[in-house]
Amino acid sequence: MLTAEENATLTQTGPGTPMGDVFRAYWMPALLSRELPAPDCPPVRVKLLGEDFVAFRDTRGRVGIVEPACPHRRANLFFGRVEACGIRCAYHGWKFDVDGRCVEIPTLPDDAAERVRPKAAIRALEVREFGDVVWAWMGEGDAPELPQFEFATLPAEHRFVSKKFQQCNWAQACEGGLDTAHFSYLHAGMRGGEKVGLHEVMGMRRVDGDNEPASLARFRWMIEDGRPEFTVLEHPAGLLLCAARRADDGARYWRMTQFLMPNHSLAPGNFPEDNNLGNTWVPVDDESCWIFCYCWNPDRPLTDKEVERMEGGSGIFAEVDERYMPVRRRENDYLIDRTLQREQSFTGISGISEQDQAIADSQGVIADRTRELLGQTDLGVVRFRQLVLEATADRAAGRTPKGADMPQGYHVRSGDAMGGADDPLRDVIDGRFGVMSGLAAG
Repeated sequence: MLTAEENATLTQTGPGTPMGDVFRAYWMPALLSRELPAPDCPPVRVKLLGEDFVAFRDTRGRVGIVEPACPHRRANLFFGRVEACGIRCAYHGWKFDVDGRCVEIPTLPDDAAERVRPKAAIRALEVREFGDVVWAWMGEGDAPELPQFEFATLPAEHRFVSKKFQQCNWAQACEGGLDTAHFSYLHAGMRGGEKVGLHEVMGMRRVDGDNEPASLARFRWMIEDGRPEFTVLEHPAGLLLCAARRADDGARYWRMTQFLMPNHSLAPGNFPEDNNLGNTWVPVDDESCWIFCYCWNPDRPLTDKEVERMEGGSGIFAEVDERYMPVRRRENDYLIDRTLQREQSFTGISGISEQDQAIADSQGVIADRTRELLGQTDLGVVRFRQLVLEATADRAAGRTPKGADMPQGYHVRSGDAMGGADDPLRDVIDGRFGVMSGLAAG
């Protein structure tokens, strides 16, 4: 468990807070590129780390993220006009470009406007578009290179990105993504009053006797062994969280998750032939966050059917409305179905993403970690907390936190692997990922 002070440090990311200083040492996803679909389209409100901004795409297609208050009379630029390579305040027509420079003051004579314009500049974040995501730099000084996530380096047809709103603090939502032990319970199916693997209730089951493929048998193994053994390894950009379960004939089934500083995770649940998945938990404020969701395949374009399924809600992708708000959320109890809970689903909530969301929200908007009782299967969560809290000490001492200056450290993968009972873990990792485990540089 954490002390109350440590819990406050972990969860508070606003300006001037220790964890807020950590987050501002890294690039943050701010919005999806498609939220600003065309030059001079309507602006979008953005709130990051407790700070309010307005985002717009100018006539040349460049994205700006600027403070929302016009310096003249503090009118909100969200109501402004996006036109002729800038955003113009609707109150008196003062105009600003993507860099925050005031380029027109029509209410003043030309000579006076020339003198006032430099003083009227507004704060503008440094912005990059990468992988169909608009990334923002909120720190001081020169921004580092963007983290080189694999999904963002691939052709656009190889990936799908989306996001969803989460009604709790970023850290507990992130911890849910790092806690693979819960898959044996939260995401289990039910049949005849007993837990069963998802493949038995989702139409995936194929009966092959002794030839049942690992891609299906793993759902059964997660039910049969609800106490995975964890090993956590550190690398230049974060942690590799390795969980081993007993499989058939003395083999071991490994689910390996990447945590990448300060708020990214690459999910397990995929063998080499499967698509890859990842999330980023971006604090809106201390009581809510956006979860950016990525799916990619390095070897082929995603199919239309795969994209359609993700757009409708599948796996880490929630079913969301046009504002990326989950259809199942706190206000409607996630549409829990008690009949479904008795007969087919351990939770009675439809959707893996929605199940994760419900259980994280249920801990409160900010979880009280002073009252926890932790065990061996919480090792990954414990190491996550230690690492991000260590980063606050690094920032306070003027040191660069882990990964912030290592963009290639983010070019890694997570996923599943099979091993023998006595196979060294490093051999399993090297066989599954090679250098893309991140450990080769450690």
